[in-house]
Amino acid sequence: MKTILQIEDNYANRVLAERILEKHNYRLLHASDGETGVSIAIDEKPDLILVDMGLPDIDGQTVVTLMRQIPDLQDTPIVAITAWPRDKAEEMAQRYGCDGCIVKPIDVRQFPDQIAYFLTIRKQT
Repeated sequence: MKTILQIEDNYANRVLAERILEKHNYRLLHASDGETGVSIAIDEKPDLILVDMGLPDIDGQTVVTLMRQIPDLQDTPIVAITAWPRDKAEEMAQRYGCDGCIVKPIDVRQFPDQIAYFLTIRKQT
């Protein structure tokens, strides 16, 4: 069973992702802020990390930068989740060191396939 860490401060967004992904046999971990997310990522070493770019304590860019400095997380796929327009989201996600992005509101039909794809990639170091 693959483990996914979702760093998301919006409760409704967390519940939606959980309901979709648990049906596909993923183990979901949650953090509602960046600091907790980094801590959980270090402890749990998830297979995939989903990061909201607008977090209440530290922004998603800083969360990704911190995670990329941790040897055990350097190869973990990190995906930005954002409400930015798609073209800007993809550009910013790449600039921030993410492996891709998913634009909000998530498309519930495509979301499981997007997650499956991101689980197949590893960060090239």
